[in-house]
Amino acid sequence: MIDREQVLHVARLARLELTDDEVGRMSEELSAVLGHIEKIGELDLDGVLPTTHVVEVSNALRSDVVEPSLAPAVALANAPAVADGGFLVPSPQAGADPS
Repeated sequence: MIDREQVLHVARLARLELTDDEVGRMSEELSAVLGHIEKIGELDLDGVLPTTHVVEVSNALRSDVVEPSLAPAVALANAPAVADGGFLVPSPQAGADPS
């Protein structure tokens, strides 16, 4: 069972503020999830091939074919700012000037 302290620790790591009610609810819900995972761990899966889909899916992805792309000049034509042959984006610092 996930206790209150463990929920608060994970909440701090995720920078989440939880009310007392939410901490109690998360403790119950996370404990239930771990219970399901333990149950899955009890299954004998020897000889079971890994799957990517629960049901068989055919032609879900297109062929990986190389196709021509936009010329850099065309791609950058409407960019508000360009630097070193690419899009210039603002610094993550608040109020930074991209120029």
